Amino acid sequence: MSLPSTALAMVATEPYAMEPAELPLPRVGPDDGLLRVEASAVCGTDWEIWGRESRGGGLGPLILGHENVGRVAALGERAARRWGVAEGDRVAVEEFLPCGTCRTCRAGNYRICPATDSRGDAPFLRYGSTPLTVSPALYGGQAEYLYLHPRAIVYPIGDDLDAELAALFVPLGNGVRWVSQEGALRVGETAVVIGPGQHGLGCVVAAKEAGAGRVIVLGTERDADRLALAAAFGADHLLTAPADPVAAVLELTGGQGADLVVDLAPGAVGSVVDAIGMAGRRARVLLAASKHGRPVQGFPHDQVVRKELLLRGVRGHDQQSVEPAIEIIRSGRYPLARMCTHRFGLQRAADALHTAARGGECGAIHVSVVPQCHVTVG
Repeated sequence: MSLPSTALAMVATEPYAMEPAELPLPRVGPDDGLLRVEASAVCGTDWEIWGRESRGGGLGPLILGHENVGRVAALGERAARRWGVAEGDRVAVEEFLPCGTCRTCRAGNYRICPATDSRGDAPFLRYGSTPLTVSPALYGGQAEYLYLHPRAIVYPIGDDLDAELAALFVPLGNGVRWVSQEGALRVGETAVVIGPGQHGLGCVVAAKEAGAGRVIVLGTERDADRLALAAAFGADHLLTAPADPVAAVLELTGGQGADLVVDLAPGAVGSVVDAIGMAGRRARVLLAASKHGRPVQGFPHDQVVRKELLLRGVRGHDQQSVEPAIEIIRSGRYPLARMCTHRFGLQRAADALHTAARGGECGAIHVSVVPQCHVTVG
């Protein structure tokens, strides 16, 4: 594949500011490669890092975008064997660039390896949050090319999936890991999802795949489109801003409460208290949404003890969840294309971020930056 000498990238220079830059393409060695980006999806983390308030402070100029799909443009021999791909293949790339040797990685928890933690004190590598000062700078999907580091985690996708649809591997992968692996949802159990954003919808799909007997989704007035999509994915009950969320769930479950509750309401600390209140005896409560450093007032400790609840924080995905997520996308069992609501060309990456941040106000669910796109959708 013939390569240019430089790549156009949109560089997040300071809070809510972005400018184009031509960056040199690195020479590929035996262990690394280059990805020609086809779709880079936007999530709340990108907005937080761009704003440099709750995340991203002190990182300096960088290229955003950590949910990336594209075609392998250049590839070293050892990298090809390690990843099982060839030049020209369409692949998905995880955001994590773990060391692979620390205690955390050896236990299979590479997503929280210190070497890929952008909020730690040590040097790190992670797609979408690595500064331009780290060579070769192309560590974000909002660019024509992405550097495939030797530690990259790569998944073959094939040509049968549209790139934007394939980029759903992140919210679907998160849903599979949170609901099935960490939440251990069993056939016939009741799952509650608080917050029907892209990751909440991924949890709805994962719950249906796990055989949930009842799926309840809570949203706000601005979530009408998202709640309708949750129903299309198989959710049994949709609750729009109930006056008393706990009472509403208890009524639907005959007073028993839910077996699994996933809190995906960013910044809303009250949803933690609600999640514990609507959980049944010996239920699992997963805390998956950032509260932006805000403390949870009135934490119902005694309810946790009396009901013997299991509380667990969850973040990210792994190989055991991404591979099933790709299979779910490919299966066509769910109308997942309806999640792909907006598409922007590379030089309109800032518009993509603003659209994703507005969310339900403009009907946005899954927003993608598509470098080769010349027609905006959404």
